[in-house]
Amino acid sequence: MVNSAFTAPHVTEFVTVDVTRTMKLVQDLKQDPDMAGLRVNPLLLVAKALLLAIRRNPEVNASWDEANQEIVHKDYINLGIAAATPRGLIVPNIKDAGAKTLPELSQALSDLVATAREGKTSPADMSGGTVTITNVGVFGVDTGTPILNPGESAILAFGAIKLQPWVHKGKVKPRHVTTLALSFDHRLVDGELGSKVLADIAAVLENPKKLITWG
Repeated sequence: MVNSAFTAPHVTEFVTVDVTRTMKLVQDLKQDPDMAGLRVNPLLLVAKALLLAIRRNPEVNASWDEANQEIVHKDYINLGIAAATPRGLIVPNIKDAGAKTLPELSQALSDLVATAREGKTSPADMSGGTVTITNVGVFGVDTGTPILNPGESAILAFGAIKLQPWVHKGKVKPRHVTTLALSFDHRLVDGELGSKVLADIAAVLENPKKLITWG
């Protein structure tokens, strides 16, 4: 972590998003026969939104080759999920997460968290990550400035979802709102690309119909 913090030039950007429609979709998916027996929560849709944003902006999925002083782009997404366990925070990843359907992603997330909490995560499960989500919202935290996992290009902090007054269709209404923070390695990702990725994630969560139109 220290090596990452002092080697990769970090940039962090923030966006606050109305996720009321995403919360409604979570409830709808819980009744969907295709998701029967699977865990459906906001993290699942945040993960899907991030994967879709990377598909639309594949240059963000990269690493820095120190020996050759060059950027290496990846044609797969190994999605890391920061998991709190009795032995501390670990970051296992879902291999080739971008190729998974929503039910497959849900199952993979559930398996990853269960394995981590049981202390059975293998070194292979924690290697080869390309991008990570840290769900600080589960601790009631609004957001943070996450540090990149070594070798990864970006990490997304997902803050607490809170009911707040929000201007919606010209009127102030109670809406479910969250703040996202995206940290990225400025050697690999410039401000324009980082902004596009974060804006895409926000757009999907604000209007989750894009999970279908972009998926």
